[in-house]
Amino acid sequence: MSENSLRELVEGRWTALEAEHASDERGLRVSQLPVVADQGPLAVAVDYQGHRHVLVPIHANRKIRPGLNGPALQLRKRPLEDADSYQTYADLACLRDDLNDLFTELCVDVLGAAREIPDNPSKALYRALDRWKALLRTEGEPLGPEQLAGLFGELTVLNRLLEKDPSAHRFWHGPERHRHDFSSGSLAVEVKSSAAGDGRRPRIHGLDQLDAPEGGSLFLAWFRLQRTHAPGTGLSFLDVITRALRLCDDESAFLDLLAAVGYSPADADRYRDVRFLIDEERWYKVDADFPKLTYRGLVSAGVPVSALDVEYTIDLSGETPAPLIPDEISRTVDNLIQESA
Repeated sequence: MSENSLRELVEGRWTALEAEHASDERGLRVSQLPVVADQGPLAVAVDYQGHRHVLVPIHANRKIRPGLNGPALQLRKRPLEDADSYQTYADLACLRDDLNDLFTELCVDVLGAAREIPDNPSKALYRALDRWKALLRTEGEPLGPEQLAGLFGELTVLNRLLEKDPSAHRFWHGPERHRHDFSSGSLAVEVKSSAAGDGRRPRIHGLDQLDAPEGGSLFLAWFRLQRTHAPGTGLSFLDVITRALRLCDDESAFLDLLAAVGYSPADADRYRDVRFLIDEERWYKVDADFPKLTYRGLVSAGVPVSALDVEYTIDLSGETPAPLIPDEISRTVDNLIQESA
């Protein structure tokens, strides 16, 4: 079915539903569509106030992306039951009648995407929404060299987590400006990357960044990166992102995290030639012997803490503290995942 046919179909179904009598303020008038996902057919609907909806069938235990709640669009999880069936939907509604024509185009995109990936219709819904968001997004400043190196390091750690757990993007809290880049309960990992040629001198932001979670453990992963422009050398920045998209089970949630740090797929051409070699990688346990300034350490030493916006550099260039051995790094990655299981 072509886009024009889909457009005529949904418009016709909505028009027919709007002509029906609305008997229940809480109910929907629903019409199923000939676009079928694994959980059943998609549908359009009209509510008591005359607002138009598109319904995407999902598993009952599937969560819906938060944050889309009017004034023009609303996305919510909605179970519907009749005499013969019970089905849970991702319900996307248009709350402004003057935008119905644009909502029709969005719904055509949703239906087209759902036909391409019928095993994951909610992903199809998010993909269509993200395309429209990208259309309206204003272009921001490109990521700078330090931002690219820092993000590359965090994505390198994220991909190792995703290889073991496709939902591991939920541990990545760096984009949310959390004090630790990765955390799950009482275990956290802070990632630092440097493109400097010598020394190991990560920059620490704040007196809480090297504070372990309450009653837990903190690890610092340090990467020395070398920017390279030679094709076939190192790892492509875009390939690292593509790998994470392929491994994760919620592409849209991962894209939202990338957007929070200033990256959008629409900007991909800006970073087409960005490649990094990992010259050195070291992981450390941030314990009592690790060099650091923290609120807890200063308070326990009897030093009053009234300084704000503290930044400092630590030097890990010597033989102490000793880094973790490879088996300990693997165990740390496993523990981060297993702690939240």
